[in-house]
Amino acid sequence: MKRLAIIPARGGSKRIARKNVRDFCGKPMISHVLDTAAKSNLFNVIHVSTDDNEISSVATQYGFPPDFARPEFLADDVTPIMPVLRYVVEEYAKRDQKFDEIWLIMACAPLITENDLVQAAKLFGKSDKRKALLAVSEYQAPIEWAFSRSEDGTLIPEQSGMFAVRSQDLEKKYFDAGSFAAFFPERITNSTGAGSDEGFVGFVLPKGSAIDIDEEQDWKQAEAIFLARSERLDRNSRD
Repeated sequence: MKRLAIIPARGGSKRIARKNVRDFCGKPMISHVLDTAAKSNLFNVIHVSTDDNEISSVATQYGFPPDFARPEFLADDVTPIMPVLRYVVEEYAKRDQKFDEIWLIMACAPLITENDLVQAAKLFGKSDKRKALLAVSEYQAPIEWAFSRSEDGTLIPEQSGMFAVRSQDLEKKYFDAGSFAAFFPERITNSTGAGSDEGFVGFVLPKGSAIDIDEEQDWKQAEAIFLARSERLDRNSRD
């Protein structure tokens, strides 16, 4: 089984500037994901897809020099991730490197562990080859209780009357954790545009591991969880 891990890391992040290489608990953010991917022992190649010299330099410093850069036309704010994956797969194919599985691991997912990846690989290995795998997490509250909010602050129920239904009587719902996904190569090379959101097997991450880091508050929350987890592991190793 040959696996390729692709870690997309554009240089032009807007909401949190330079977030892929910003210090996160003592190291550049992307280095945590590189370390986790390496420790899983799943991947024959770990490729950082970037258009940015600093990000490329950091990846190289931590032992993963990119084999090639991401072209500028795939590094803007509107390009979906699937064309980026397709470009990487096709570039490796030109170099006579082909893989059985293609994994997408997000650069700002420092809370995933090598065990998450290993267990997800086991699940993916049992799945229908027409399907992909997506890391998901359970919503904190039933989505049937959702409101929209008007400009004057008025709350409008998305599903009127559902607020009276007990949470235990509602089916659990899940969202894309923004952490990782796995594909068979054909799904990527045959994709058009952004691809499809159908045909996925869900690998469920704990709620504390599924923080999509887009704002400063997300960053601080992720750091607090990461530090608390590290301290707990240190205590356990000393006991």
